[in-house]
Amino acid sequence: MNAASDVWARVLEISSEKLTPTAIDTWFSDTQAVELSDSCLVIRCSSNFKKEVIETRFLSPLKEALYELFSGEFDLLVLGEDEELEEKPPVEERIELTFDRFVVGSNNKFAHAAAVAVSEKPAASYNPLFIYGHPGLGKTHLLHAIRHTAKQKDPNSHVIYTTGEEFTNELIGAIQTQKNEAFRTKYRSANFLLVDDIQFIAGKDRTEEEFFHTFNTLYESGCQIVLTSDRPPKDILSLEDRLQSRFEWGLLADIGPPDYETRMAIIKSKALQLGLSLPNDLANSIAEHFTSNIRQLEGAVKKLTAYRELLGDHIDDKETVIRAIKDMLKSEFLPTPEVIIQETARFYRLSAEDIRGSGRTRDTALARQVSMYLIRKLTDLSLVQVGLEYKGKSGRGMDHSSVLSSINKIESMIKEKPEFNDTMRDIQNNITERG
Repeated sequence: MNAASDVWARVLEISSEKLTPTAIDTWFSDTQAVELSDSCLVIRCSSNFKKEVIETRFLSPLKEALYELFSGEFDLLVLGEDEELEEKPPVEERIELTFDRFVVGSNNKFAHAAAVAVSEKPAASYNPLFIYGHPGLGKTHLLHAIRHTAKQKDPNSHVIYTTGEEFTNELIGAIQTQKNEAFRTKYRSANFLLVDDIQFIAGKDRTEEEFFHTFNTLYESGCQIVLTSDRPPKDILSLEDRLQSRFEWGLLADIGPPDYETRMAIIKSKALQLGLSLPNDLANSIAEHFTSNIRQLEGAVKKLTAYRELLGDHIDDKETVIRAIKDMLKSEFLPTPEVIIQETARFYRLSAEDIRGSGRTRDTALARQVSMYLIRKLTDLSLVQVGLEYKGKSGRGMDHSSVLSSINKIESMIKEKPEFNDTMRDIQNNITERG
């Protein structure tokens, strides 16, 4: 496997939440990833007709998936059957993910300061730096900002940015092609190693072993390591103890949802970048509706810009703003644990009490695990708070390690069983409809 193929596979996985399996199979089953640059993914289609359809009907959701992956603007270039990529693909001017463009607020001030510190004085104090928080809050932006600053200070610096999933896939490819030494040389010669979503290596024995030795080599040679995850090391249940302890050697920095002032600053900043003049009262309308995810804030501003450009409407009143972003509002609905448990129970033809109880029949146990996964995904509750929604063996709730184990099991089933992914989507849609 290579990085381009890995990214393309992940783009299709993310897009499957919006596109039907039939659409993906019909139009993308034989597409190939050609090249991945710092700002563009290039794919090739088997026919010019497919290229035309993809560019006409599917370019928007595909680019949205790339935006989600990279937490910033990313281009997609589609080649037809006879087209060749002779030079770097032309791309639109892209917003660089730098510290200057990172909006600092009370929710991320500590993580931002730590990221700046390691980019200016690598391995001086905070090594490794471990940044954690829910998706869409700016972790990937900070990694790219570190990379940008490091390369600016020393163009010859060997800075590697990767993801836990990509590291795993590269290792598998190296083992299959007997290029283990080349793989090790690549990663163990880095001055900076930046790994996004490190939680994906948990439970993969060979990957954990390889990363353990890579970590030790870099740490002992005074190289800076920065890792991000959706949870702190102690909550990555299937992670080896020796890796967990190393991840906690340096500095842990969390990022939370942006407060009102930070949301307003993000909205105004994004509007200026897109050439949109947005009065405070209209920015306030967006800030009131989207409270937990930076990508949604930026997406709302982009939607307003497109609304203005495509329809020629003036963005000058609250009604226009709400009309432009109304199709995004359902995604901001935060259901209660009660609603999630009720809808999961309804899907599996059980009662809410069955799921909250300690029954161990196959369907009951699976439904309970599904509901835990969805509560963690769709709400802001911690693992401990999720456990309190259930009776457990003691009748006083489930401990956080049992909750995390259930969540990890569902995550594995989603990846391994496409039909189960459809089930999860159906339950989530039912929950969303309650909003």
